[in-house]
Amino acid sequence: MDEQRQASIDRIFGETIDLLTTVRRGDLQPLTRAVDAIADAFGNGQALLVFGNGGSAADAQHFVTEFVGRYQRERRAVPALALTADTSLMTAVANDYGFERVFARQIEAFGAPGDIALGITTSGNSPNVVEGLKAASERGMIAIALTGRDGGAAGQLADIHVNVPHEATARVQEAHIVLLHAICELVEEGL
Repeated sequence: MDEQRQASIDRIFGETIDLLTTVRRGDLQPLTRAVDAIADAFGNGQALLVFGNGGSAADAQHFVTEFVGRYQRERRAVPALALTADTSLMTAVANDYGFERVFARQIEAFGAPGDIALGITTSGNSPNVVEGLKAASERGMIAIALTGRDGGAAGQLADIHVNVPHEATARVQEAHIVLLHAICELVEEGL
């Protein structure tokens, strides 16, 4: 491997490690609040609705799979739904109401008071994620935002805001998956 590629790989790993260290040493109270809210919701028979765009949509589906299937141990399935997985529904809502409404409309259909809405946005300002969190709050759901940068509008309106304070989308997404796995593990311990 040439020196330039080695240097690039070292930089990428170094940035990720540094960011994970920053998050680890930061305020973990929002993370534990998210764990408690999700565990309490599942314990009360409530559901978890998760959504985001692009890589965050993939993270939403991954996260939900860990709950409906299993994360690390056998246990009962719990009600979790990725609002990113039904392309027919998403494209119909986008066509009829605008892309900003693709998550809000589903939350209006599937969300109930006491359920959890978890919106993932690396910028904190994805209009459809912000609208989804607003719809969740209006329905009496607990709104959790998993964000990057300064958290943006999503972080400001969420009941619980878990933030990864970094500008680079790729680094934020890498930290997000670690945080989502931490939530899975801690919630699963209590199921």
